[in-house]
Amino acid sequence: MPPDTSFVTTHVHTDGPIPGPHSLLTVTAVAHTTDGDPIGSFTTNVRELPGATLHPASLQLWRRRAEDWLCTRRASLPPATAMSALTRWIDDLPGGTVFVTDTVEPDYLFLYWYLQRFTGRWPFDTTTAESGLYDRLTPTPQCPLTGCRSLARAS
Repeated sequence: MPPDTSFVTTHVHTDGPIPGPHSLLTVTAVAHTTDGDPIGSFTTNVRELPGATLHPASLQLWRRRAEDWLCTRRASLPPATAMSALTRWIDDLPGGTVFVTDTVEPDYLFLYWYLQRFTGRWPFDTTTAESGLYDRLTPTPQCPLTGCRSLARAS
């Protein structure tokens, strides 16, 4: 029997603080049941936006994580293709969908902008920033980048 709700958490990597002048580089999403059990995941690398630039602070971060930077560029998809694939994955989840976000992280800002810009819609039924829920469901261990997996093991 499918769950009534799928809770989706995300982890993104970007090359700057805001979408448009800067690009979304990777998206990892994990869907969870109401009980917090993972039921599926999605990950993709996204090509840089035409005319976007690498922010100086992000440049410093990525210089320290050169191998991770290269990982974000492998098999990257055009933004419209990547966002359409993410939307299809969300649409195929069982029950209603809730986007669970941490307001300190750039996930919501970038995903909302990218999904609206490239698919014309926000595919979630609702959004919540309930911190206890986000902390319990965080997808960082699913991130393909070595630096993120190291941080997840250290915490």
